[in-house]
Amino acid sequence: MKIQALFVLLFLIGCQKPKSEPQITNTTPENKTQTVSIVEEKFLKTDTISISDDGETSKENYILAHLLDQKADKDSVVTARYRLDFYLNKTKTADSKITIKGIEKGSEWGAKYGLASVEMPKKSPFIQISFGYPACGYTSNNYLYYLKNNHLQLVHEWNVISDSGWGTWVRFENSTSKTNTESFYCKTVSFEPENDNDEIGTVTYSDSIVFRLSGNHWKKQLLSAKDKVYFEKKIPFNEFHDLD
Repeated sequence: MKIQALFVLLFLIGCQKPKSEPQITNTTPENKTQTVSIVEEKFLKTDTISISDDGETSKENYILAHLLDQKADKDSVVTARYRLDFYLNKTKTADSKITIKGIEKGSEWGAKYGLASVEMPKKSPFIQISFGYPACGYTSNNYLYYLKNNHLQLVHEWNVISDSGWGTWVRFENSTSKTNTESFYCKTVSFEPENDNDEIGTVTYSDSIVFRLSGNHWKKQLLSAKDKVYFEKKIPFNEFHDLD
């Protein structure tokens, strides 16, 4: 009996399957390279804008106006998008995109340093840009930029229409006698003939705005009711332009 039991035990041991060792799979993650494509903007045309400073223009400082696209609506009103590239010492410093509606064929660019009626140093950080058809009675688009230490800001924009001394424009005024101002004002000035009399007209002021420098950024505040006249006076044509 002991011999039989021994044979049975050996038979059972021989029938057992050996345990398989756990399989380890080494998974190596794929190295995926993501390619970022940079799409260059295509320009329909490019204009060079010279910047005037007391009647002189610089060859080192200028603006390139790139036409990105333009479309005409059902009334044939043309709207165009531009990118303005600002160059200082022939090196691109900053850029800005603007949209202009109501473009007349043959319109031209212009630019000058400073705030016109406000005394500013040469090569002022303020640059005024205009775009419009160069003739009386046409409206031009105007933009005031602030460019300092490679920082560019569109501070203000407005429209101007002028015809033989009559029209509507913006007048800038300094708040202090300091050359490097930290605040200034502007207002919209309109001068229209009185009953088609070229000898006398009515001057009105509207949209008084104060601009204050905060850090390297200009903030503006409307001081009068928007689009509402707050001053009106009849004045002879010559007297008005002697004061202007």
